[in-house]
Amino acid sequence: MGDIIQLLPDSVANQIAAGEVIQRPASVIKELVENAIDAGATMINVSVVDAGRTAIQVIDNGRGMTETDARLAFERHATSKIRKADDLFALNTMGFRGEALASIAAVAQVELKTRVEGDEIGTRLSISGSRLVKQEPTSCPVGSNFSVENLFFNVPVRRKFLKSNTTELNNILTAFERIVLVYPQVGFTFHNNGVEVFNLKPASIHQRIVDVFGKKINQDLLPINVDTTVCRISGFVGKPESARKKMAHQYLFVNGRYMKHGFFHKGVMQAYERLIASGDQVPYFIYFKVAPENIDVNIHPTKTEIKFDNEVAIWQILTAAVKDSLGRFNDVSMIDFNVEGKPEIPVFDSSGSAFSVPKVDYNPQYNPFKEGDRAVYQHDNTAQNWEKLYEGLSQRTAEEKGLFDEEAEPAERLIDEKAPTHYQYKGQYIMTAVKSGLMIIDQERAHVRILYDRYMQQMKAKGHGSQKILFPEVVQFPPSDIVALEKMMPEMEHLGFELTDLGGGSYAVNGIPSGIEGMNIGSLIKDMVETAIESGAVDAAEIDHSLALSLAHNAAIPHGQVLGNDEMETIVGELFATSNANYTPDGKLILSILKQNEMEQMLG
Repeated sequence: MGDIIQLLPDSVANQIAAGEVIQRPASVIKELVENAIDAGATMINVSVVDAGRTAIQVIDNGRGMTETDARLAFERHATSKIRKADDLFALNTMGFRGEALASIAAVAQVELKTRVEGDEIGTRLSISGSRLVKQEPTSCPVGSNFSVENLFFNVPVRRKFLKSNTTELNNILTAFERIVLVYPQVGFTFHNNGVEVFNLKPASIHQRIVDVFGKKINQDLLPINVDTTVCRISGFVGKPESARKKMAHQYLFVNGRYMKHGFFHKGVMQAYERLIASGDQVPYFIYFKVAPENIDVNIHPTKTEIKFDNEVAIWQILTAAVKDSLGRFNDVSMIDFNVEGKPEIPVFDSSGSAFSVPKVDYNPQYNPFKEGDRAVYQHDNTAQNWEKLYEGLSQRTAEEKGLFDEEAEPAERLIDEKAPTHYQYKGQYIMTAVKSGLMIIDQERAHVRILYDRYMQQMKAKGHGSQKILFPEVVQFPPSDIVALEKMMPEMEHLGFELTDLGGGSYAVNGIPSGIEGMNIGSLIKDMVETAIESGAVDAAEIDHSLALSLAHNAAIPHGQVLGNDEMETIVGELFATSNANYTPDGKLILSILKQNEMEQMLG
């Protein structure tokens, strides 16, 4: 039997490694920008075409590379960051494995122009699928200019499974934001298909957060700052009133590196216990400074999972720091005892007062167990005619059929056999008698279904009833949301929204759908965009569903709103005219039947 084990060619090994390091265009930008930061760049320009599918370019003004270094940088495990194994426990750089450039070159066509200070000419390298195509001298500024084209051109399966341009661009912006938030001293620009998305000047951390996410977030941030022998924690956390159900901006950084850490996230949220509703999230931007030897970043190729030697101690410090910030900086109304210049309020004088203390009369001899002492209640004459309250309702025996006959549609049977009067229970449920028992309807969910069907028909008809706003409201969006908003704009116009781009991420709302007057329009539109992003809506049908569902949830009658019988009758009637009276569009049960025989069993 011959030998069957053999060494893989470098090109194949590089493609396998690239599968772990380079997962999508966002991974390329992350690796190239981190290398630029390690090279000491103070200005980094990023440009993408077709969300990185066609081209990615990263230009920096860092130290650059010599001709030899430029050629060697594309070899696997070639790095300037570490020299020996012990250096892994004293890392002060973003990269250290030496796999990024080799992995990128294995699955794309890469061109590098670079020059170090002191050299008159630089070096130009062209590499395609790990194969050196050309190397020649060139004229270029100090620094590095990476151009990556046709990503995954030689791995068609990987290219096929890339998401839509909108989704991939959102992933790129997410990776970009994680870097710019931790290096505010570096200037960044970002262009998508030639359009400028970000232009970030060097600034403080607080200003960088505002530049990335908009001015509105400025009023929601509280500073935290604590320095101990274990670690130093600084940054900002959101006020309790900034809590939201989804898409809250939450970032943890350690030693200049973004990380995902569920344990620390739980520590932050624990500080908000009883301050925000269950399930809500608050924004936070927290920066840890820990001795490099006390953490391990070399446990995952993406380097976002980090192991700490003393997690519990840091967790306790973090929770205490957030609680301290909430207590010290959060606005709390205070009682002002300064009476200077205030009107004098006379003090009550009990002497000679015309008021008498109220007295309570009672019978000390009263005994509720004596027959003669029991109160006799007089009943209203109308109570004796109780049969009138149940006119039109026929009692059924437990042996009769259920709610629906086999030959009839459920909605038709319900609408025909429901009682003309309804009862509202605790402002949440509409209760009405039907053939087989008592029907209980969740009023909010029923209205969501009604509105959803109405909005979907409206968008399919491409017609809308738009209500002009006398004073247009301005809504601010971060760049990552604008990408999705531009794609959703036609569908929003079909609903009745009229938005005008004012530039800089600001949009003026000039018109809204009829029937939602009085709502917080800014919050509504932001929630609709965030819901579409979170659900990953790509094509027009998915966007229509996401927008209609989000608008229906926001415009529906909430729990607690008291309804008259006519209003309840309208909801019940419209519910059974919808496409599915039993479930909401997101799968929640709308109604339930308490059957006659079940009630008889309960009452014995």
